[in-house]
Amino acid sequence: MDNHVLPADTQAILLLCASFGQNRQVEPQPLTLGEYNSFTEWLRENSLRPSDLLSPTIQEKLQPITDKKLHPDRLLALLERGAMLSLAVEKWTNQGLWILGRSDKQYPKRLKQQLKHLAPAILYGVGDIALLSEGGLAIVGSREVNEEGFSYTEKVAQTSAKQGLQIISGGARGVDQAAMLGVLAAGGTAVGVLADSLTRAAVNGKYRSYIKEGKLTLVSSYDPEAGFNTGNAMGRNKYIYGLADYALVVETSVGKGGTWSGAIEALSKLKNISVFVRMHPTVSEGNKQLHFQGAKPFPVEPWDGELRDILKEAAKEAANESMSEVSSDVATENSDVETVEIASENYSSQVAVPGTKIYEAVLPFILNQLQKPKDIKTLAESLGVRQAQLQDWLNRAVNEEKIIKIKSPAVYVVKQSVTQLSLL
Repeated sequence: MDNHVLPADTQAILLLCASFGQNRQVEPQPLTLGEYNSFTEWLRENSLRPSDLLSPTIQEKLQPITDKKLHPDRLLALLERGAMLSLAVEKWTNQGLWILGRSDKQYPKRLKQQLKHLAPAILYGVGDIALLSEGGLAIVGSREVNEEGFSYTEKVAQTSAKQGLQIISGGARGVDQAAMLGVLAAGGTAVGVLADSLTRAAVNGKYRSYIKEGKLTLVSSYDPEAGFNTGNAMGRNKYIYGLADYALVVETSVGKGGTWSGAIEALSKLKNISVFVRMHPTVSEGNKQLHFQGAKPFPVEPWDGELRDILKEAAKEAANESMSEVSSDVATENSDVETVEIASENYSSQVAVPGTKIYEAVLPFILNQLQKPKDIKTLAESLGVRQAQLQDWLNRAVNEEKIIKIKSPAVYVVKQSVTQLSLL
């Protein structure tokens, strides 16, 4: 952007959601993404756009709002931060940054399509905005990675560069930086989705020349000067996946860390993104468990032909296999559907511990459904039971170590030892 003038919609969104470098606890507190989404519903219901909030008469229109979190006084106080907005935007644009609101025409459509209401209200960035719409391969992994994993990452990045496949990553030390710098050094393009310190990264010597050449774009949904925050680092993972066509997890730990939680979230919620995991030549237990929970093995070297086509075909084959498994499962379930219906009808949600006979009758169906991770809502819909009923059964299965619960996000999956997959 060549000047400091932002679209009116974007100005309003910044006033509502931006911290302008202040501590998030300073009053009035900017709206969270969830609060902003709720407010946009109110705007739609009242045939208003964000830009209408800049009108001198908006105070009267806001008064009917009864939501305590969206109290009119809070909203008006946020909208009155015009001076702070002007100073911040001037500073950011002088540093070469641009700002996109979710209503901007240049806002990447794929983020809206993939993430819907989870797409960030604001994107700060530096570099060619057009790269955000190019898609590509997301490469993520642990900060601490051995030489084998590091070398593997560079090979994939170099191959991607040669074949015009863009890399999207998080810019963190380890796998992320190796992927980004590897593809850039080989002449390709990259998008870095940062969780902190965008202004500092924008002038970093290892990135600056690539940004000027239009090869690298750095973006963040957080204040450009925000320091590192674990919550922000975890929250930005979905944006990495949301900007990609495919994803590769090079290295992860079991059940902890941003790489694991981001991959599990993508597997359970981003159905249009094919998530692959490195399974060759030697991998960690985390990689094996991620494969068990639904990630596809990344195609083995050499990658003869176009890597994009190889990934597309691998994803297609995995989808066909999954459909075959589902068809087989449905046939098995249909043969005993009356048993499930009887169990559901006779179950009382007032009983603290499910009856043993009912639990034992339903458990095989639960285990069958949880070959891949599912949240309780999805599982309840698949089995045709109420969530209150299902929760007791899940709690008992967890206590008996037949299934495990993953908390970020909250999903359930069969424990490997109770399936034949443990023999592989």
